[in-house]
Amino acid sequence: MSTFYDEIGGEATIRQIVHTFYEGVADDPLLRPLYPEEDLGPAEERFALFLMQYWGGPTTYGDTRGHPRLRMRHAPFAVTPAAAERWLVHFREGLDKAALTPAQDEQFWGYVTHAAQFMVNTPE
Repeated sequence: MSTFYDEIGGEATIRQIVHTFYEGVADDPLLRPLYPEEDLGPAEERFALFLMQYWGGPTTYGDTRGHPRLRMRHAPFAVTPAAAERWLVHFREGLDKAALTPAQDEQFWGYVTHAAQFMVNTPE
């Protein structure tokens, strides 16, 4: 049975999307402070593994980190509506670079736009 993960090109596609996203985050004055690690590599790896598992790929994320508990993991950081919007700008760049089919793009974008709003924990 084919999963969305398989349909979009699997690990290579997700890693490309996430890498492009983090290229944007690295120079973003609003978002960069939300990533306390000097090297964004570990955050990039965690995000890629999470998305791979979410879309039906390997369960490495859950095997190594347990349940995603996204809101809890992000609770120490002030995620404002503006930060969520900036996050989506960079994710959109990643999706655009991946050149998914319109239906695939719509499905992926629908998930991340919902997730970005769900993660907001601090008013402006």
